[in-house]
Amino acid sequence: MITYFITYYLYLRISVLLEQHNMGSHQSWAQIVAEKRSQRDQLLNPYMISEVDQRPPQVHRVQDRSCLRDDPLSQEITEIDNVCSLLERLKTGKFTAEQVALAYIKRAVIAHQLTNCLTEVVFEEALAQARAMDREFRETGQLKGPLHGIPLTVKDQFNVKGVDSTLGYVGRSFAPAAEDAVLIQMLKDMGAIVLAKSNLPQSIMWAETDNPLWGLTANPRNPAFTPGGSTGGESVLLALQGSLLGFGTDIGGSVRIPQSIMGLYGFKPSEHVPSAIGPMARDLSSICYVSRLVANARPWERDPRCAPLEWNEGAFQSVQSRPLVVGLILDDGVVKVHPPIERVLRQLATKLQAAGHELLVWDTSDHLEYIQLMDRYYTADGCEDIRRDIDAAGEPLIPHVEALVKRGEAISVYDYWQLNKQKIALQKKYLDKWNAARSASGQPVDVLLSPTMPHLAIPHRQVRWVGYTKIWNLLDYPAVTLPIDQARSGADDLPGEPYQPRNELDAWNWGLYDVKASEAHPIGVQVIGPKLNEEKVLGAASAIERIWRG
Repeated sequence: MITYFITYYLYLRISVLLEQHNMGSHQSWAQIVAEKRSQRDQLLNPYMISEVDQRPPQVHRVQDRSCLRDDPLSQEITEIDNVCSLLERLKTGKFTAEQVALAYIKRAVIAHQLTNCLTEVVFEEALAQARAMDREFRETGQLKGPLHGIPLTVKDQFNVKGVDSTLGYVGRSFAPAAEDAVLIQMLKDMGAIVLAKSNLPQSIMWAETDNPLWGLTANPRNPAFTPGGSTGGESVLLALQGSLLGFGTDIGGSVRIPQSIMGLYGFKPSEHVPSAIGPMARDLSSICYVSRLVANARPWERDPRCAPLEWNEGAFQSVQSRPLVVGLILDDGVVKVHPPIERVLRQLATKLQAAGHELLVWDTSDHLEYIQLMDRYYTADGCEDIRRDIDAAGEPLIPHVEALVKRGEAISVYDYWQLNKQKIALQKKYLDKWNAARSASGQPVDVLLSPTMPHLAIPHRQVRWVGYTKIWNLLDYPAVTLPIDQARSGADDLPGEPYQPRNELDAWNWGLYDVKASEAHPIGVQVIGPKLNEEKVLGAASAIERIWRG
């Protein structure tokens, strides 16, 4: 760990010196970084605590690291995991919107001190919005909407009026958004209060959270480990109870991966490249509640990219009241999952069968073909979009993004259309496979149950395989990740007979497994359904979670 930080410091320091030499009288990227961080920190300072060094990393009850020891009211507010439960207390007047906003601001700042998860801060705007909401509530007795006073944080990719949307690029600094993104407008109209934006990787094209502008975000259970990405800052805030509801984007697993690593809930709805927008929360019912709200808010009347589809409550309820047919994925045929993940999937499958549901082993022999095609989309422009943003301030590339840029070769418009034809052909092939599959009793498959990642939390800069999430982006299938269990020594030891990896990636992943380092870290799984079956997926996930919990 010390070696990592020394290497990273030297890398940044050399980059700073080179930039200062090359930029001459121009403001260097390092100066921009210093100014941006200073502005943020000035807004955080009033809420910072002095004894943060006395809160060491812990795996069990990680949220206790950010507890508000001398503020029982704020502690009580932020311990409520469910959106509707907090909403009910706001409705009865037990809490005011200002009390809720202030409680979450305090908790978010401690979370940031522990992990470096915040980027843009709008605390004063949030408190002003909360006070106005409280005045209106006192006068009318009516909530502003179905998210009245609910604190919200979002990935630093969404436009929030008055602050930057940097995507982790130095060159996007000091260009504040003129208006809120459509989703932010909708959520504010429902009464949600935006507190801050959260960290992400440079370019967003990485399943970890690091960039030259804001720096590295650490896993609160172990600072040597990554929280995942690209929506890693959001997941850390939620895990440390510095936020109740978040939104991220998912182009290959960016909502699901960090939520799985942090032991939380994240939903990727149907929507292909550039990326799907999905909610992130501390319980599944909040994901379902917010998804229902957004669908019924008729987003297609504000955003032409949205399909005119309201929430199908019948589909959500019916799948929870009958036997399910579940396709079980234990291995994608490329990278074998670590022992805790396989154990949990097998145990969950046994519980589902005991509850009267049918399972069949799902064929993944073709998954690599789909994953490789998805990779071609990521670099179709030769990474020109990334290069332009990097060149804007002359910032250094973080190693993963540098590798992506180096391998990216632009393709012609004609070749891009051929790529789209291949995608559609593969989508049809997978749909046919799904429709042809039958259980032992002859019933069609409802959903798939799969790993989210091939490993649990691992050291920084070690994430390499996201095939278990990426494939559903290519297919445009909705997928939700949910925590099931924790890794346990004894139950999750390496098998007696040494595993023989099938390829270099498989060997890399297997070599990462450390049963002691994984002890008590969360294990997440995915529930997946066909395109535009969001309600069915969330309903099935709700039923599966109830069965696991007994």
